[in-house]
Amino acid sequence: MSTGSSTATIAGTPSRRRRVMLVGGRSYPEQVAEHLDVAITPQSVHDLANGEIVIRFEEPVRGADVFVVQSVGPAPTKSLAETLIMVDTHADQIQGFFDGPVDHLLAQSLLADHIVASHSGRDVTVVSPDAGRVRPAEKRADHLGGVPLAFIHKARDPKVLPNQVVAHRVVGDVEGRLCVLVDDMIDTAGTTTGAVQQLFAAGAGHVVVAAPHGVLSDPAAERLFRCGACEVVVTNTLEVPDDRWSPRLTVLSIAPLIERAIQQIIEDGSLTSSFER
Repeated sequence: MSTGSSTATIAGTPSRRRRVMLVGGRSYPEQVAEHLDVAITPQSVHDLANGEIVIRFEEPVRGADVFVVQSVGPAPTKSLAETLIMVDTHADQIQGFFDGPVDHLLAQSLLADHIVASHSGRDVTVVSPDAGRVRPAEKRADHLGGVPLAFIHKARDPKVLPNQVVAHRVVGDVEGRLCVLVDDMIDTAGTTTGAVQQLFAAGAGHVVVAAPHGVLSDPAAERLFRCGACEVVVTNTLEVPDDRWSPRLTVLSIAPLIERAIQQIIEDGSLTSSFER
């Protein structure tokens, strides 16, 4: 954890200055703290014999702007419970909590910047793994400068289990191009690697897989290593265990993204305009 004072005064509106505190459960937001130059507020976290989680802050938070930063993996249920406890669901103020403004921080700019920096000069096509996710993929294509878009056409096969699908063909121009296969998350990577194989069968020159959330449940690491993609890009919204790393895996830090969002909140700025390209 960070050392030094766990509070910092950050310039806000001209009328006042804001005292900022950063807290996290057992998923410590160390990189975010470093970007904000704020130490993580000391706290104790205990599991009682009956399964109850007890969290105590070791410094007063009254009057401060407190930001709770917590990953949900690898134990998402416990991590979510810790987050709610830190917010204090028993407080009267929590009533109507979700009626307040909620901003969705998107990692598209991080992924797009990495693709541009690492694969500049190539003819790029953004690929959606199925027709249902074409709209988000179209936004990714816009982030990359309006490059062409393709998608994997899928249909159910009556000879396999009801919930399983098989990839049939690629719709769009991918021949000889660098295909950036985009999705929201990679779990077991079955869909992802199947799509990679379809792209190579359609003549793709290279394939990069890009997704903000790398769940990477077994056997994802082995599948991704063997699928032929030249790079798999995820962010550190979820910690990647050591046994699931591979030479082709790139993990981008979202700490600058969160730091920028916190600065906009402190300065009463616009999150929407801050994250628009």
